[in-house]
Amino acid sequence: MNILLLEDDYDYKNSIKEYLETLNYQVDDFDNGTEAFDAIYEKNYHLLILDIRVPGLNGYEIVKSLREDKNNIPVIFITSLTDINNLSMGYELGCNDYIKKPFSPKELKYRVEQLIKSFYFTLNENRLKINEDFSYDISTMQLYKNEQLVNLTKKELEIVFLLITNKNSYVSIEQLRCEVWNEKYMNEADIRVFIKNIRDKTSKDLIETKRGIGYKIARVS
Repeated sequence: MNILLLEDDYDYKNSIKEYLETLNYQVDDFDNGTEAFDAIYEKNYHLLILDIRVPGLNGYEIVKSLREDKNNIPVIFITSLTDINNLSMGYELGCNDYIKKPFSPKELKYRVEQLIKSFYFTLNENRLKINEDFSYDISTMQLYKNEQLVNLTKKELEIVFLLITNKNSYVSIEQLRCEVWNEKYMNEADIRVFIKNIRDKTSKDLIETKRGIGYKIARVS
């Protein structure tokens, strides 16, 4: 899962980034709103965590522009602003949640997990049922077969998560290159090997292939 973090306090930004990375999120950090806004259109992020008062475009301006462009990527504001008018403005512009500074790492973890679940999976619990045999735990980012943990590598889990978050839609080779490896020249044959390895560890029917289109995990609830 790719997260964009915008925070202009260097130490605060690094502590948030390092903590999220311990939870297996991939985090790109920025201290300038204009640079962060440009990056949103260069890479597919699953979640934005934005400070409001930053150099360049501020958090409000970023969300306003995204929503006007029909981009509904989920957004959490992190801010020391406590005035109700400031909070109301954020929600009216289209943010999904607020975290008031200072906050504990556990609160951040909870807010991120809950927003991801509600936005991508619309679940009331952590486990996403894929089909009769397989489920995915959003809190631990692990795949299970009949309640048994499937031993996948980090990259294999990233592939599975990307396929799951694109519910029943095909994910192209180009999208896999950019979002899993961040390399547009990743060899397609190597990607096919990763897909084969996932199938070998799970089921040959878990991932569907459509030649020239890409891959998908079918029957995601």
